[in-house]
Amino acid sequence: MHPSPGPGDRLTALGTQLIEIHHWLREELARLRESLEPGATPTGGDRLRSLRAHCLSFCSALTAHHTGEDAGAFRVLAEEEPRLRPVLEKLAQDHRMIDGIVRRIEELAAGPPAADPAAAARVLAELDGLAAIVESHFGFEERTIIAALDALRADAGTAEELFGLAPPAW
Repeated sequence: MHPSPGPGDRLTALGTQLIEIHHWLREELARLRESLEPGATPTGGDRLRSLRAHCLSFCSALTAHHTGEDAGAFRVLAEEEPRLRPVLEKLAQDHRMIDGIVRRIEELAAGPPAADPAAAARVLAELDGLAAIVESHFGFEERTIIAALDALRADAGTAEELFGLAPPAW
């Protein structure tokens, strides 16, 4: 039997938890993108319903994550490490830009049937752009704030409060 993790263990795990959340979001985005590839057949064969369900799920998770970071982890880090404020502002700007892309994807997914090749191509193009930006954003975030997250005090909050999502249970 393993001993219960102490507060220091939880703090050391914050950076790891952020990476796990990013990894899960990357996988979900890849799955969503693959569902739009020509010849992809979603479960049940209803491509439009599958696209809308995947998009709603992924877009909601990504938005919750970024909203959580802005109101949770970034706020706490700005208080604890004022030198990080310019980096945190850049990351928050990325969140706003990503949110605009997410809204366009949601609008496209709610529009004409995804069986229409042109509609699917528009959603796929937006997803490609989103994937590139998200990958760059996640990489920058991981390189610049993991150590600061791991140094947070024990009462900083849970991963869900700080990141908007709980780390996936692998």
